[in-house]
Amino acid sequence: MTISKLAREIKESPTLKMNEQAGKLRDRGEPVIHLGAGEPKSKVPLDAILSAASKLTTADIRYTPTEGIPSLIKAVIRYTEDFYGKAVGPKNVMISNGAKHAIYNIMVTLLDPQDEVIILAPYWVSYPEIVKMCYGIPVIVTPEDGRFIPNMQDITEAVSSYTKAIIVNSPNNPSGAVYPPEFIAQIVEFCEKKGLYLIMDDIYHKLVFDKKSAVSCYKYARADTENSKLIVVNGVSKMYAMTGFRIGWTVANEKIIAAMINVQAQNMSCPSVVLQEAAAGALMGVQSGVEALRLTLENNRNVMVNELRAFTGVKIIPPDGTFYSLPDFRAYSKDSVALSKMLLEKALVVTVPGKEFGMEGHLRLSYCGSMKEITEGIARIKWALDPESTNEIFIGDRKYRRDWK
Repeated sequence: MTISKLAREIKESPTLKMNEQAGKLRDRGEPVIHLGAGEPKSKVPLDAILSAASKLTTADIRYTPTEGIPSLIKAVIRYTEDFYGKAVGPKNVMISNGAKHAIYNIMVTLLDPQDEVIILAPYWVSYPEIVKMCYGIPVIVTPEDGRFIPNMQDITEAVSSYTKAIIVNSPNNPSGAVYPPEFIAQIVEFCEKKGLYLIMDDIYHKLVFDKKSAVSCYKYARADTENSKLIVVNGVSKMYAMTGFRIGWTVANEKIIAAMINVQAQNMSCPSVVLQEAAAGALMGVQSGVEALRLTLENNRNVMVNELRAFTGVKIIPPDGTFYSLPDFRAYSKDSVALSKMLLEKALVVTVPGKEFGMEGHLRLSYCGSMKEITEGIARIKWALDPESTNEIFIGDRKYRRDWK
């Protein structure tokens, strides 16, 4: 059996792998706590369910236009105007099977072999792999100050004659950092000056805390829409807790969208009409659920940060958004993969190694679960790592003894 060199080089998704491992433990009846999850616990908006159900009851479930159904495209146009202050038309929008699929379509559309894409660390695990799947070269830029905010000088030094695009994710997965307006202004201006594509992954842009906001990239763009290389990706997965619906979208100039439509037509025809109707229902319906989720996450963030600050040896930069934190555990181990495995084996807590996000020695911890999961999960981690903790702990109905150093 022969497998392509490209396929052999693509890494397994660490987040999906951890989800699978947690599921297996739960199936065995183990009291596992999942602090690696990227799914809010809130219910899907009723408007989304009613819209999907209404379509299903017609029993007329067919292909849609590759770019998406008109009602959803109109909803995205309205959303872009309301929350980005940008007027776009139907030919500037394409619907896809989630934001991840949108990013894949963008890379297929833009990259020739050996083109480089600047990726800012910490980064979402799929960015480098998607670039490699499109025969591009990911170029990682890591802040030198140990913080999570990119530095423009580092970015400019990483740009070469092969650079085609820069991808920016703010609010950021995995750190929760919200990049300041001055950085967004600088990166937009730099990309326009250099003729680079700027891909803004804004999937978390409504989930921001402490009265802050994720600034609109369009605020700083000088080029008009049809001459702009600015590309914005978003979707319903996070802000509406609709992760299983797999609906995202891209907003870009007409030439990029037209090429992306051809790409999508050949790799998956069109997103499900039922799920598109659900997404349109969510976007056009009552929005109170988004704010309720944001408030819950902000409260959960506060609890997790307080728990971690009381933890000897752990350094934590409080996240400004998303539902992730990226604490520094290097006082206990500089090998985040080994540390994550140990915590799963010894304490039955799922975490995601920081190495997968370009931040070795850190662990990504999610606070989108219940308060009990957060407090008990951190307590178990503390028990497993902190020598000042008690030697014994109850996990479920069993007593565990710390018999390692």
